[in-house]
Amino acid sequence: MTDRTRTRLFEHLKTEGPQTVAHLAKAFKISRVGVRQHLDALLQEELVTFEDLKGAVGRPRRLWSVSSRGQKEFPDRHGALAADLLAGVNALYGDGAVEKLIQFREHKTMISFVERGCGQGLLSQRVETLRALRDQDGYMAEVEAYNDGSFLLVENHCAICTAAQEQPSLCLSELRLFESVLGDDCEVTRREHIVSGDRRCSYHIKPLR
Repeated sequence: MTDRTRTRLFEHLKTEGPQTVAHLAKAFKISRVGVRQHLDALLQEELVTFEDLKGAVGRPRRLWSVSSRGQKEFPDRHGALAADLLAGVNALYGDGAVEKLIQFREHKTMISFVERGCGQGLLSQRVETLRALRDQDGYMAEVEAYNDGSFLLVENHCAICTAAQEQPSLCLSELRLFESVLGDDCEVTRREHIVSGDRRCSYHIKPLR
């Protein structure tokens, strides 16, 4: 994709989920005709797909979203290679070796996060630092703050999805990592999970009073 608006529209579908032409036109401040042209081009490349939802009255609503092929346009950190290597370790040394490897990765990532300033300051600062680090690592991370003082850490892309599908304990490891760097004054609960079929991963971070 060489067209900047088309690329931004494609990324918008990834981060925001299924959208109508009307919503996209409003978000990008361009005509609906222009949006349809971009979507048609993306459809020809098989990067997007659509679903027509029938309502009680009127024409069906067409929702556009990133296709399974389009998902592969986002970084996967050589996930297939990682999955193959984990499978090789499992075959050669057994499940225990894989778990030790995952724990080693978790510990190493924890050290890296601490060195990059994660885990310091108020909870809001810790959450924002974690978001920034995850965003840098390719997870397209965002944070939503709630009136009750809690937060929702959203990851619109899983940079290790292929490997995590083969080794679900990788996801458990990342949850433990978040709990460690955010501290024991909050509770972290996963609400959405890409590997389980959700559009994104999300983590509710609740302060403990």
